[in-house]
Amino acid sequence: MISPISTGNIKTSIFYINDYHGKSINMERTQSASNTFDANNKNKKDTDILKLSSGDIMVGEDITINKAAVLFENFIGIRASAVGNHEHDLQTNQDKVLKYAKFNLLSNNVKVNPRNPWSSVLKSSVVEEVNGHKYGIIGSTPVDLFTRTKCGSLHRDFTVDNAEQTVKDIQLEIDKLKAQGINKIILLSHLGNTFEKFVATQTSGLDVILGGHSHDLIKSVKEGENLLYNKDGEPVIITQAGKDGKNFGILNLKFDKNGIIKKVQNNIGYTKDFHRNMAVEYIFNKLFKNNKVYGEIKSAPPEPKDLLISPNPHGYFIADCMRKDSGCDIALIQSANMRGYFEKGEVDDRILNDILPFKNELYKIRYSEKDIVDALKFACENSFNSHSHKPGMFYASGLKYTLNDKGKLLSLTFVDKNGKESPIDVNNPRYDKFYTTVINDYCAQGNDKFKMLDKPQQIIEKTGIDSAISVANVLKTSKEPVQIVDDGRITIIHEK
Repeated sequence: MISPISTGNIKTSIFYINDYHGKSINMERTQSASNTFDANNKNKKDTDILKLSSGDIMVGEDITINKAAVLFENFIGIRASAVGNHEHDLQTNQDKVLKYAKFNLLSNNVKVNPRNPWSSVLKSSVVEEVNGHKYGIIGSTPVDLFTRTKCGSLHRDFTVDNAEQTVKDIQLEIDKLKAQGINKIILLSHLGNTFEKFVATQTSGLDVILGGHSHDLIKSVKEGENLLYNKDGEPVIITQAGKDGKNFGILNLKFDKNGIIKKVQNNIGYTKDFHRNMAVEYIFNKLFKNNKVYGEIKSAPPEPKDLLISPNPHGYFIADCMRKDSGCDIALIQSANMRGYFEKGEVDDRILNDILPFKNELYKIRYSEKDIVDALKFACENSFNSHSHKPGMFYASGLKYTLNDKGKLLSLTFVDKNGKESPIDVNNPRYDKFYTTVINDYCAQGNDKFKMLDKPQQIIEKTGIDSAISVANVLKTSKEPVQIVDDGRITIIHEK
């Protein structure tokens, strides 16, 4: 086993990020962290400094949010970034965002139609030289890209290699770099931690995998977990720094003259420990222009530990706003659609963009009891029984439900607008009982395998607004500051 950091031939320190999902306030905090990293390394002339990203820094369909994400990566000095699934949320006007990138965008397992703006910027790998030392950097896009994005130009203009071929793609790129005499090779991966472990052990010549997509927070270095060995028996280090810009990482390495890692140290930093950088905050405020204030939160509970599988009063509040604004019987919002939480104080555009960045259009649809029960069952069972907790449970307005900690739906109740409760038989839901339901187009189009929700013939209206607008509309009409509370509408029973 390699030992903690000490002496070696080539010192390398990597500041790495992944899965920020457009959260601009945490980007401002990360700028301060990056500045501290720079100051700490200013006089270390014998250390090679790299700043790298593993993708999903962008998110959603809003050009401004994605432009802010690209500018952020420029500001902190990112040299290369993998292209994740959320880099493809914006399926029109990509050129208005991509033109600002001063770093390399990498993916070696996709092919792009020349007519798509991505075709002119996407590379399989690059070589970065620091202090005369060359580093080969490869990027990979998730093989489940099409299940993580809405149908559109992406599905027409892109092809993504499957898992088996992606491993071959990575090895081919490694071999090309080694043929150039490069022996320090880094993979910027948006493949997810399980797949990244497989890549580490099934390839030769790879040294570091800076990971993403599965939102793991990998601390320190543990043999068998994030210190693995490749086909030649050489060490491979895997990292990942969680999600939503809450964390960043610093990976310190020492290579011998043959490019083999001899010493390693992996540190996780927390953006909450840093102030928002005033210069970046000023630029972002100008970028977001009319930063309107819509209302005020009087009080709110802390963010749940795991947004994907926890009862969440913040999600209930958003669902209530969607229901009230639309006039529907039921509102459903997938937990994965949320990227933050409310705090006491004013709620403005930037806060709403941070919490609800996707800008997916809301649809009003007539769903049967059977449709709704099937969707809740699928979401709960899959979220509670997968490592990544995806696709995430549903928060609802107009429904109360109970499940166990294995994700089994135990009971469900419809709550009408007067508070009257009517039980729904989760074992024999009705096909002929319908509810007007407001839900975003991502779920309504059957993405994340919610095929039971893909009912185009039952669409009542495509509203032209997203859930953030619904929240803004409700806040604007609230005469008093809003209290966000846990009313117990989702109950999880922990069984022995």
